[in-house]
Amino acid sequence: MASAWGTLASSMAPLWPLVLVAASGILAIDTPHPRSSALHHLTEQLLQKYRKEVRPVHNGTQATTVYLDVFVCAVLDVDAQNQKLKTSVWYHEVWDDEFLSWNSSMFDEIREISLPLSAIWAPDIIINEFVDLERSPDLPYVYVNSSGTIKHSKPIQLVSACSLETYAFPFDIQNCSLTFNSILHTVEDVDLAFLRSREDITHDQKAFLNDGEWELLSVSSTYNILQSSAGDFAQIQFNVVIRRRPLVYVVSLLIPSIFLMLVDLGSFYIPPTCHARIVFKTSVLVGYTVFRLNISDEVPKSAVTTPLIGVFFTVCMAFLVLSLSKSILLVKFLHDEQCSRREWTFLCLRGDTDAEGSRMDPWAQLTGVTESPICQEHQAQPWTLREVWSQLQRISSYFQTQDQADRQEAGWLALLERFDRLLFQSYLVVLGFYTITLCSLWVLWSGL
Repeated sequence: MASAWGTLASSMAPLWPLVLVAASGILAIDTPHPRSSALHHLTEQLLQKYRKEVRPVHNGTQATTVYLDVFVCAVLDVDAQNQKLKTSVWYHEVWDDEFLSWNSSMFDEIREISLPLSAIWAPDIIINEFVDLERSPDLPYVYVNSSGTIKHSKPIQLVSACSLETYAFPFDIQNCSLTFNSILHTVEDVDLAFLRSREDITHDQKAFLNDGEWELLSVSSTYNILQSSAGDFAQIQFNVVIRRRPLVYVVSLLIPSIFLMLVDLGSFYIPPTCHARIVFKTSVLVGYTVFRLNISDEVPKSAVTTPLIGVFFTVCMAFLVLSLSKSILLVKFLHDEQCSRREWTFLCLRGDTDAEGSRMDPWAQLTGVTESPICQEHQAQPWTLREVWSQLQRISSYFQTQDQADRQEAGWLALLERFDRLLFQSYLVVLGFYTITLCSLWVLWSGL
């Protein structure tokens, strides 16, 4: 029997190291790590008797100060028609919770832990200009250090209401505000403060993605007290100032519009009485219409203000229509005058002969008496002279009427030429004012 046990022991000897390793692994799993045990114990101790419905202060008359900070990361969309601004921001808020502090030496020097945001008290801070929240990730945890300071950070795709001015497009500068305040707690309960200095907030553009249509100029900030019937509320306002990069609009919009206006201006050098002027101006009007349709998607639409380029474009189209209408009326007037002259010439050259070419004394036609050939020969000469005199009077009347029509036509032509010159000068003034205004806006844009 003893020899059998010895034989079994000698055969199991190579397996003993494996058995020892497995046993040590099981003991390691069953025995918790000291730091993990301390973290678990600390979390249970902090949240065991915690009441998230109560503001975390021992003295109820003491206000809880919430420190705010905002980093503007990108401008995603500027909707001038609906007066909305869509931005991507990082939002930070820090406050002290007097019920979540501990002595780190008693918990393996653990100085900071993460806790669920839903398990602790959080300030009810809202954004007054808030319209919609799009695809913002939900970060359910906050960091808490041993002194009770809570740090809460989250990225937000924020859609906010903003008064957008498009008059200076494409050299427009927008100033949109983000106002933070507590919705229920007055300043005696929840006060607000800046996490960084105002100078650092204003000029910090490190987080901004500066490769889009808009660029960030500054983020100024102010603190004030909002007084209302419900009480006084602390309020912090961040003013986000952005400006548009205009180069793409200058190349694709402003320069072609100036060229089109110059072509229209050149049409005034075509003689007013030339029919080709109507054809040319009609072609320019078609060009205006096509260009207007092409830029309708690029120019921002707003019910509050109209872009300056749209105003100038409308004025130039009005001048073009006036000039085209004047040319049409002039051609119509000249055509009527020519038709009238042809009728007068035809009436003048008509004779008073009847169909057979014979002429008879009206008294002889009434009495029915046929005169002798001798009498007819004597009466032929006076009747011929009378006819000649009538033709001369008719020719004289024709030339008088023609001279009067020429003077009237010359007067109308002079009046239309003065009107055409006035349109040309007005067009020059508008085009010059348009160019000077755009250059001034560009200079002001560059100086900021």
